[in-house]
Amino acid sequence: MIRVALVDDQALFRAGIAMVIDSQSDLTVVGEAGDGAAVPGLVREASPDLVVMDVRMPGVDGVTATRQLLESMGADAPKVLVLTTFDEDESAVAAIEAGASGFVLKSAEPEMLLASIRSVAAGNQVVAAGATQALFARFRGRSATPGPEYDALTTREREILLQAARGLSNAEIAAAEFLSEATVKTHISRILTKLDARDRVQLVVYAYEHGLI
Repeated sequence: MIRVALVDDQALFRAGIAMVIDSQSDLTVVGEAGDGAAVPGLVREASPDLVVMDVRMPGVDGVTATRQLLESMGADAPKVLVLTTFDEDESAVAAIEAGASGFVLKSAEPEMLLASIRSVAAGNQVVAAGATQALFARFRGRSATPGPEYDALTTREREILLQAARGLSNAEIAAAEFLSEATVKTHISRILTKLDARDRVQLVVYAYEHGLI
């Protein structure tokens, strides 16, 4: 069972999402909040596996709440899926940079939201490839060239990093590199460790910020 916490300042919207989530046999809503300031207490009390968080809220917004949650809990923090109104929202990018595992549009169909929750809970990214390119292209070159952490990657790991950053799945990378999916998974794990990245979507951030794609 995937335990989900909802954070959105619109009570009716929260109620609608809660109904959709609770209708699924493998998902359950364990807590709700209307402001990012309540996230630490909500997480402590409800122990969710994942937080569905609105990006734009009065008071403490979703970006700040995500950053504070990750900084305070580190690897023990639940995964965060942010909600946004626009598919090219700089706040969504900021939330991902702060540690969120992806974003989904508020206008998405219920099936898309449910699939996104399951995907993030499983450790995958949920940012559509087209949106990823449009969003992160704005931030290309914002940082300096890759540092010693990139030098620590092997040639094969660098190739897999680029393919993962372009949105390819493990199966697609395996086919392109003539490797087994298990081997690709091992490489991804090593890349995440060397780059100190939380998940695959953080690889997208790294690649765009350092001008690798």
